[in-house]
Amino acid sequence: MKEKQLINAIVEGIQEKKGKKITIVDLSEIESAAASCFIICEGQSTTQVAAIADSIREYVQEHTGTKPFGYDGYQNSQWIIIDYGSILVHVFLPENRNYYKLEQLWNDAKLAEIPDVE
Repeated sequence: MKEKQLINAIVEGIQEKKGKKITIVDLSEIESAAASCFIICEGQSTTQVAAIADSIREYVQEHTGTKPFGYDGYQNSQWIIIDYGSILVHVFLPENRNYYKLEQLWNDAKLAEIPDVE
């Protein structure tokens, strides 16, 4: 149940800063995957990407008491990754997300699209 709470807090942290196109990639059935879940979203500018990543870290710590093991990508804020162990969060600029296509790396994974909040 703790993982579900963490996923919900991450999604809410993304929505706080109007992150778009949130996708939850369930990798739990895939042995070679680095994590059991990817959460992928995008921001429209490097400023928004950094703000979304900050919001996720703050919201998750405030609501679940969980700190990330690490994070990277703030240098250029085109792709920031936040490591919560079994859950990896990817915050992209749209062109970087389209280039790397993380959702398509594991064809067997279950994808859940979260509707954008206006």
